[in-house]
Amino acid sequence: MELKDLIAPEIYNLTSEIEKHDSDKIAIRWENEAGDRKSFTYHQLIELGNRFANILTGLGLKKGDRIMAIVPRIIDAYVIYLGALKAGIAVIPGSEMLRSLDISYRINQGEAKAIVAYHDYTTQVDRIQDAMPSLQYKISAAGESEGWLSMAKLMSQASPDFTAVETRKDDMAFLTYTSGTSGTPKAVVHSHAWAYAHLRIAPKRWLNIHEEDTVWATAGPGWQKWVWSPFLSVLGKGATGIVFFGRFHPEKQLQLLQDYKVNVLCCTPTEYRLMAKVDGLEKYDLSNLHTAASAGEALNRGVIDTFKETFGIQLRDGYGQTESTLLIGTMVDTEVRPGSMGKPILDEFVTVIDEEGHPVPAGVVGNIAVRRDFPALFRTYYKQPERYKEAVRGNYFLTGDRASKDKDNYFWFHGRRDDVIISSGYTIGPVEVEDALLKHEAVKDCAVVASPHPIRGNIVKAFVVLKDTYTGSQSLIKELQAFVKNETAPYKYPRAIEFVDELPKTVSGKIKRSALRDLEISRAREKGLPV
Repeated sequence: MELKDLIAPEIYNLTSEIEKHDSDKIAIRWENEAGDRKSFTYHQLIELGNRFANILTGLGLKKGDRIMAIVPRIIDAYVIYLGALKAGIAVIPGSEMLRSLDISYRINQGEAKAIVAYHDYTTQVDRIQDAMPSLQYKISAAGESEGWLSMAKLMSQASPDFTAVETRKDDMAFLTYTSGTSGTPKAVVHSHAWAYAHLRIAPKRWLNIHEEDTVWATAGPGWQKWVWSPFLSVLGKGATGIVFFGRFHPEKQLQLLQDYKVNVLCCTPTEYRLMAKVDGLEKYDLSNLHTAASAGEALNRGVIDTFKETFGIQLRDGYGQTESTLLIGTMVDTEVRPGSMGKPILDEFVTVIDEEGHPVPAGVVGNIAVRRDFPALFRTYYKQPERYKEAVRGNYFLTGDRASKDKDNYFWFHGRRDDVIISSGYTIGPVEVEDALLKHEAVKDCAVVASPHPIRGNIVKAFVVLKDTYTGSQSLIKELQAFVKNETAPYKYPRAIEFVDELPKTVSGKIKRSALRDLEISRAREKGLPV
């Protein structure tokens, strides 16, 4: 594939990739925990998107504006994104796990003019005490909320016809926030052109999606991975997507894979690990599954072997980040090398460099880097140009991870360049957790690191120094965990807490997280855990 094949036309809106499949073919098959089922054709989905576009423009929003969306795995998620993007309005994805401070930061930093939230999540928005001068409208989805506009009522009055606003390829489509390692998250700007390039790479070379396939990509709205796969890769390829709105249970996941005769599965390593441990795994019929992909963190060899031996399915790892698309992985036409990350999705754009920005020889550990002219790379960090500059070395953008590559261009992972924790596919900045812990009256000092875990890959572990008047106990551990859950997104809480008398520090007084990480890795190895 040549560079010119990945460059979008000057006038381009990513929703055109979905609208070209306007037909009576099923676009989404939806099911919830209670067993209720609904199906939506491409034509129905596009008409619903048109109605939402008319709602936003009717409220006075225009091309270049931004809205924030906090919705779970419901059809409204697709409708909101389709309508906003077709109207030339960028979307700020928001996880349902965000708390008031997280939401207000994103609204203010992203200058969102409206927020659309699932009715169960509106309370967190109503609790915000900070001024939000840009915010003009609050819309409640799938239910009523006092003081909020009802999306259902607005949709019933809106026209199903809408002519797409003319957008240019470099116009903003998404403003997605990463977890920050220095207290605040980074705002990643993706244009419509990013989507054009993504659709011509990942769905074909990694996910192996064909128009006749039924695809289940389990990522939830609020994360860039949802934009990657359930939204763009599935609908952009004209396939049929499966959406399950319910809590994860490995047996249920396997049953749904069987019942819906899923052809392509994309989920997290944690989901694969838990499915691999199900008793009687062989009783499930996954014979329709031709592709099983994993992203978020490395898969262990044992899980790969279990799926291969039980179902004859080769699990294929993939590596990417919020700022890009899939960068490295086991592609459709790539030989599997156990333990390797795989090969770059396009050889000429991804490599390993040193701190000065020079490619390193085979076998030498360096920084995973992406050429800055890669069409599926983000534009910048919104209002944070200095953070973008920090991640640039010459003509390369640093992903923040370290690896080596062999003579055949297979990459081998060596860990994070910084202290970011990846647990069950979630990216967590330790500073966020430390800041929350330090607000508790019992905590004198603390440090948070990744601790290897057999199911989650890593968990968040906190080393805590208590004030003199407090004593460590199991009840205090639970109290601190609950406290952190209330202060920040619940998935960030420390699943393990160890009370210590002091923390390792440098001569200048900085906490040596690396020493604590090494300690946890050493302990894991003693227990025989993969690290």
